[in-house]
Amino acid sequence: MKYMIVFVLMATTGLFADDFEKATEAYNDGAYIKALDAFYALAKKGDAKAQFNVGLIYANGKGTRKDLSKAKGWYEKAARQGNGAAQYNLAQLYHVEAQSDAHAYEKAKYWYEKAVDSSIMQAYNNLASFYLEGKGVKQDQAKALALFQKAASMGDSAAQVNVAVMYGWGEGVTQDKLKAYENLKKALASGQSEASGYLDTLCKESSWVCED
Repeated sequence: MKYMIVFVLMATTGLFADDFEKATEAYNDGAYIKALDAFYALAKKGDAKAQFNVGLIYANGKGTRKDLSKAKGWYEKAARQGNGAAQYNLAQLYHVEAQSDAHAYEKAKYWYEKAVDSSIMQAYNNLASFYLEGKGVKQDQAKALALFQKAASMGDSAAQVNVAVMYGWGEGVTQDKLKAYENLKKALASGQSEASGYLDTLCKESSWVCED
């Protein structure tokens, strides 16, 4: 799992545009306390991007003590306004919580689905893992594969590995060694080192697939 920790630098229009840009500039200059104060003022007025950034600052402990509870609260405010990055990060926080609270899977699933609706690439992959393992949902291999394939087609190298594993060795899926090979090669080209081990195994088991 990976958190979406890319700082939001999207252009903001409207009443608070200049303030948002100044807050972003302060963050980029390392003036985290100043940035937090500025984003917080905008967030309290309902700016979704500022709410996301306040959550991000609390999640990473920039200029303040790391506080995932506060991060979650601000992510949710932004997420409910349709901010895809906030929806994804909120889902990730619930996903981590699910390790000790199984009920958190349902909340994670809900926000992953929202992030998928917002076309967040990584959300497809993580939601697919729920269907693959039957966590928070009824296990559905076909649904998992479809979501993995969507993420893979968007360029998610982790999803490309997952597609390959399902085609190469998965249960409940028609195996296709050639598709497994193609996806592993794409993942490896994207720098996904995990693909190397699977590729070696595939070539040992089905050497004909790897004959370029």
